[in-house]
Amino acid sequence: MTKRTAHGTGARIADSAGSLAAKADLKGRTQARAADLKDKAGALTVQLREGASRAGHHAQDRAAKGGHTTQEQMTKARHVLVEQALKAGHVVQEQAERAGHLASEKAVEAGRAAEEHLPRSARGGRLTARRPARPLLIAGAALAVVGAVAAGTLRRLRRH
Repeated sequence: MTKRTAHGTGARIADSAGSLAAKADLKGRTQARAADLKDKAGALTVQLREGASRAGHHAQDRAAKGGHTTQEQMTKARHVLVEQALKAGHVVQEQAERAGHLASEKAVEAGRAAEEHLPRSARGGRLTARRPARPLLIAGAALAVVGAVAAGTLRRLRRH
């Protein structure tokens, strides 16, 4: 064997021995692999926490939106009820006014009819003492009719 051959063979044996030694370093490879897995596990933990946080925020947002929707629906329903009550109040008021006018007209007609039955000497301006009583009688009759109509209307509304 020549020196050169021996030297080349020795170098090859050293390389082979070095690669075998690296392969044989099981502890070092295991520690490197464990460090890689630990880093991956840490990254996955961060991703899971972020995903859970996003899901929690999303659920919270949806719950808040649902609460606002319910509140808006309740507000609209309350406004509808108030409007209906106002309309019903206006209807009752108009009916009471019509009944009051009708009662007033009937009271005036009854007063005229009663005046026609009086002797001519008692009609007109000669009975000045009775004149102030006539408007009071008419107003009293009108109020009685309005009260009766309003009470009947309220009874009907309470039944429904």
